Amino acid sequence: MRIWRSHELGDPLNVLQLEEDDAPGEPGPLQVLVDTAAVGLTFPDVLSCRGEYQVPTRLPYTPGGEIAGVVSAVGEGVDLEVGTAVAVLGGGLREQNIVGAGSCFAYPTDALSPAQAAAIPVNYGTAWFGLHDRAKLQPGETVLITGAAGGTGTACIHLALAAGAVPIAIVGGEQKAALVRSLGVEHVVDHRETPDWVDTVREMSGGGVDVAWDAVGGDAFHQVRRCMAWDGRLLIVGFVGGIAHAPTNHALLKNYSIVGVHWGASLMRDPKSVKRQMAAVFEFAAEGMVSPPVESVRPFEEAAAVIQAIADRQVTGKAVVTI
Repeated sequence: MRIWRSHELGDPLNVLQLEEDDAPGEPGPLQVLVDTAAVGLTFPDVLSCRGEYQVPTRLPYTPGGEIAGVVSAVGEGVDLEVGTAVAVLGGGLREQNIVGAGSCFAYPTDALSPAQAAAIPVNYGTAWFGLHDRAKLQPGETVLITGAAGGTGTACIHLALAAGAVPIAIVGGEQKAALVRSLGVEHVVDHRETPDWVDTVREMSGGGVDVAWDAVGGDAFHQVRRCMAWDGRLLIVGFVGGIAHAPTNHALLKNYSIVGVHWGASLMRDPKSVKRQMAAVFEFAAEGMVSPPVESVRPFEEAAAVIQAIADRQVTGKAVVTI
């Protein structure tokens, strides 16, 4: 069995190696063996390779926290059938993965390819948690999305539209602008052409946004906060642009909330929530409202280069490798 591993910390292209390993064997109680068809890759994989993620990296490290494949064996107490196509919150860059049955979700194969299914668990789980469980998004509300052409950004677009909300996408470059427009976004701002985009967003939103999804942080955060409407909810999702310091007087004067979105930690406190979130997302997929734009689908052998491309911000949409 082939597996990607790093034995030291550093940039993905420098430390990840494709190795041979023994097959994982038979699944234990409440476990399943999945023949991997696709693996979704995310920015946390970059951070974990470098040892910069909030969860310490344990070496040897195998990236990839979401897969899609077919169940090939089941352990005691599992109600999934052999041959079921599943998306999995877990697993990694291995040709076969033993995972907990509670982390496996059957998906509609007539609506999603394996690459698309592998793009759902982390990004759409995070987006659902942020927009619905944290922001309590309502139909007709406006949603400002930074990093809108990325994996969680495109997930936010789909889920906002499915909820009857109005997304406003912030992107960098015409290629990314074209991508989000293809997803149905009418309000798109290219920050390369409009570096100070606050007034533009205020005009698009009729005075301010109800919900903001900030996966960038840094200087972008200060533009985002200036776009907030009264009673708005500013979601803190990531810090690829650096950690910003929030002036609390501004939140008071405009009466908006600054809300943390740590989906992974939330699952440790409420493990059953992921089943509810994935069921909702796959229902939208079956209805044609969720179809992840997997613009970067590469072969398994190129996984290290794909993760490096994520680090270098060269990926549009979701990055997936397939076997």
